[in-house]
Amino acid sequence: MRERYSELEKAGLNWDPPVLESANAPRVSIDGKETIMLSANNYLNLSTHPKVVDAAIEATKLYGVGSGSVRAIAGTMDIHLEAERVAAEFKGVEAALIYSAGYTANVGLIPTLVSGKEDIIISDELNHGSIIDGVRLTKAQRAVYPHNDVGALEQLLKDNQDAKRKLIITDGVFSMDGDIAPLDEIVKVAEEYDAMVFVDDCHGEGVLGDGRGIVAHFGLQGRVDFEVGSYSKAMGVQGGIVAGTEQMRLHALNHSRSWLLSGSQPPGVAAAQKAAVEVIIDEPEHVQRLWENTHYFRNELESLGFDTGVSTTPIIPVMCGESSTAKHLSSLMRDSGVMVGAIVFPMVARDKARVRTQMSAGLTREDLDQVLSAFEKAGKSIGLI
Repeated sequence: MRERYSELEKAGLNWDPPVLESANAPRVSIDGKETIMLSANNYLNLSTHPKVVDAAIEATKLYGVGSGSVRAIAGTMDIHLEAERVAAEFKGVEAALIYSAGYTANVGLIPTLVSGKEDIIISDELNHGSIIDGVRLTKAQRAVYPHNDVGALEQLLKDNQDAKRKLIITDGVFSMDGDIAPLDEIVKVAEEYDAMVFVDDCHGEGVLGDGRGIVAHFGLQGRVDFEVGSYSKAMGVQGGIVAGTEQMRLHALNHSRSWLLSGSQPPGVAAAQKAAVEVIIDEPEHVQRLWENTHYFRNELESLGFDTGVSTTPIIPVMCGESSTAKHLSSLMRDSGVMVGAIVFPMVARDKARVRTQMSAGLTREDLDQVLSAFEKAGKSIGLI
């Protein structure tokens, strides 16, 4: 372990997470210094919303801090079922099942959907690591198509049309580039070749489709078999979820080991999950502000001369090329009181390093202008613009 960590340090690839001394909000305290947060997934700024916080407190007083069991034995409470009911209605589907995290939804559900070499999983090359881990746990054949290349996907479906089960898996919003999957085209070819569609929409929930996600964004309700999401991002809480048919729910809760063998969500968390969904429904201005901030910030960055890649969502990368440049830019921004992350190899290709920014509905125009000023100064000092 010592040798491996030393190698990471020498390559500059080791993680040294900053420590927050406050709630994860648009302005946070890090090392005693006020910092504008542009590295959080808290897109709608709901982690401190009074309705969400109060729901968690009241449920904790009523039910306690933990459930005391896994869901399958004695850990299912009425508050869990209520949170799932509200989520299913929100998504426009028959049923939903809550997992401990988006990661456990992927690694637990994917292996149950295929059996062996007679099946094939076809996956986008830029899919999240949790999808990759879930695929590794299967014995199915695997094929990877170039990012968002539906033509290549269709060719793979043609080449494997005799497979017993065909499962297409894609992210909805890709977390490093901020672009979205052409899910409408993917569903079209999937239906033509009798393939199942599995979308991980963890970064699309609360963001696309008036907050309902990429399936609603494209109007595909009822045509996507498995819609995985996360309460840990735009919802501001914690946990994962899969939405679809009632048969899908019954299948998942009977076969998904990460659900069967994990302690259930604390009651306060389940209540907060329900409350967060209700806030998105009742207070659409949060989603509206998120997109207003997104359009303003991306346009201003580009007008300064920065390259924001192919982003079309609140994930806005500042492309740097070399890893050293991204790290230098991130460090200068941190010194200026702005928290942004350097995304470097091996998370992205060697020549695709970037500093990733993520918008929040809670950021004010003053916050964004302060960040833009810091980017302009730092970008000029290192010759990026």
